[in-house]
Amino acid sequence: MYKRILRLSAIFAMALCGARMSAAQQIVPLYPNGVPGLKAGVNVEETNVSDRNDGIVRLRNVTNPTLEVYRPKKNDKGLSVIICPGGGYYILAYNHEGTNFAKWFAERGITAFVLKYRLPQDELFTEKSIRPLQDAQQAIRYVRKHADEYGINPNRIGIMGFSAGGHLAATASTHFNEQVGEIVDPSISVRPDFTILGYPVVSFNDRFGHIGSRQNLIGPELHTVDIDYFSNELQVTAETPMAFLVHANDDRVLADNSLAYVAALRKENIPAELHLYQKGGHGFGLATEKNEPVKNWTKALEAWLNDNFK
Repeated sequence: MYKRILRLSAIFAMALCGARMSAAQQIVPLYPNGVPGLKAGVNVEETNVSDRNDGIVRLRNVTNPTLEVYRPKKNDKGLSVIICPGGGYYILAYNHEGTNFAKWFAERGITAFVLKYRLPQDELFTEKSIRPLQDAQQAIRYVRKHADEYGINPNRIGIMGFSAGGHLAATASTHFNEQVGEIVDPSISVRPDFTILGYPVVSFNDRFGHIGSRQNLIGPELHTVDIDYFSNELQVTAETPMAFLVHANDDRVLADNSLAYVAALRKENIPAELHLYQKGGHGFGLATEKNEPVKNWTKALEAWLNDNFK
């Protein structure tokens, strides 16, 4: 009897391990024929540079950008979301603001793609400032081109980002008329159909923009034209997609970023929903361990998705 219990325990453990491993069914390289802009002779390993005991994977030296795919058992609405983890354009908080949310979406019948995008590292890439946006646009191209394969609607592809990943998502949502970098395909739109921004960096201005993200993306030589170009509240047009935003009022990335983006959307009569919480700080992710009201923000997101995508 004892041996049988041991065998059953082992089978259960293997099944559980397999279930965990199968959560992401596929990892897709964005550039199977070679990564554009990679400097000659570069040979570095992607690294988890985390020095904290908080369970967060902090990636740096990404030279092979990918999409990690999480598919639900059933996707009735055909929705999909490309997720951009944050990290100040210095690291990617890959699980905390990436795979954790991909699992959350898949559990709710939405196909999720975690974007492991290149950071603007001058030692690795030429034209470093365009590489994150190039990867986001390439991700949208890939998902839209392979919509039938994934059983999704090519007109229901969203982009989501947190902190500096929120800046990238907002940039992709406002700069889609220009396909940046070496790869251009006018036959496939790189415009996302909706945007989800978590405590985002939106602006690079001196008043409330996040200077660290600005420095990493375009510094140290700053020009007004570059600051304005990447201040996404200034780039909103009538074609910018609808958006859901969440922020906390005590965030070091000032909530003015979200307020400015919503104001720009409202000016163009674009649907927008902002949840601004009194407390929550920065980087709260799913916020499941928070005691403040911010822990309920994903319920608001789920309701927004249900209301807008019947």
